[in-house]
Amino acid sequence: MPLFFLVLGLTMGLGTGVTASIARFIGKDNKAGADNSAEHAVAMALFFSVLLSSLGLVFGKQILSSFGAQGEILFLGWDYLQVMCIGMPFMIFSGFFRSILAGEGDMKLPMIVAGLGTILNIILDPIFIFNLDNYGGIGFGMGVKGAALATVISQSIVFCVFIYMLFIKEHAYITFRLKVFSPSRFILQDIIKVGLPASLSMVVMAVGQGVFNKILIHFSADTVAAYQVAGRIDMLVFLPIFSIAAALTTLVGMFFGAKEYDELRYIVRYGISSAFGITVILSVLLYLFAPNVIGFFTNDQVIISVAVTFLKLFAFVYPLIAVGISTGRVLQGLGKGLPVLVITIIRVLGVSAPLALLFVFQMNKPVEWVWYAMMISTGVAFIIACYWLITAMRNLPKRERNRMSLLSNEQINHELIELNGWGLKMM
Repeated sequence: MPLFFLVLGLTMGLGTGVTASIARFIGKDNKAGADNSAEHAVAMALFFSVLLSSLGLVFGKQILSSFGAQGEILFLGWDYLQVMCIGMPFMIFSGFFRSILAGEGDMKLPMIVAGLGTILNIILDPIFIFNLDNYGGIGFGMGVKGAALATVISQSIVFCVFIYMLFIKEHAYITFRLKVFSPSRFILQDIIKVGLPASLSMVVMAVGQGVFNKILIHFSADTVAAYQVAGRIDMLVFLPIFSIAAALTTLVGMFFGAKEYDELRYIVRYGISSAFGITVILSVLLYLFAPNVIGFFTNDQVIISVAVTFLKLFAFVYPLIAVGISTGRVLQGLGKGLPVLVITIIRVLGVSAPLALLFVFQMNKPVEWVWYAMMISTGVAFIIACYWLITAMRNLPKRERNRMSLLSNEQINHELIELNGWGLKMM
């Protein structure tokens, strides 16, 4: 659903901006600024909750129809969408609350709360979807609407836990004073300059995904299925990298705010080299055992063959992707949001999609050439990202001693590993 992708893009993208902004204020020892950034996040969550829920409820049927839903499919889709739109504010607020806590380095509470929501959803889904006659008829038998309702109830409980911990128990370093909230153009711009490009980059990737699906269906439905299966393996490979990258955003923001540039450079080197090393190991294992891994997802030999070829080729560029992901989050921690968007546009719309279209429809190449187009674009993006990062590091001032200078490299390593560990559990 495009609407829910928009919600995901906004909460994750703007949430990244919130995380980076809060981290930099904490690094500056400016608690009032960090508090105000968090309050802006709550205000944005309220704005987007009202806007997107209203759009979904008013135009939901038209959106479904525009994507070809008709008859029974349209009826079922609207049943699901209507309930989800009503519950959308819970999801949006929870996403921003997670970003606020990440900004102060707390990955533990979001991980626990997210786990609670997932477990509740798993328990409630069969109860609301099916009648469960074999279990005493405890189910409601609501079908698709029940699936949406189970999700909304789970997310509403997650929302309530966050509200209790942040506003009543005051678990966080951040203090909310919403009654005396003072809007700040500076803070809003600070969040948006990182968050908006991150959100738009997700839209660009969605467009690219659509283009590649159109290209791959030219070969067969099995090719599309193989690409989707391989994409799931991608996510497993990059789970630890996403965690390292999230930790980098917080730590880079804090040390940048504290003007501890030597420690910042060390964090960047340590984080990116860790991401690269982990991915090299995973890539080697994936190259050796690709057929076994794909076998967990499907028994179709055609799908397995296509997916294995994809994974064995991409094993050579996964480390480059890991560096690119980490580099983007470092730049976001520095308050530079535009590089991520520019690199994504060049990679997806400037290189991979045009090359794939050229190879397939002009040169009549086999499906492997679609993978080659993606690999070439990965190499181009890697070079641009490295250049951007090196330039940003060189432009940082020389060492400036202050209260955080006493941190040793071992302590910095510990902080990064601690954040990465909780982040990995969150994923």
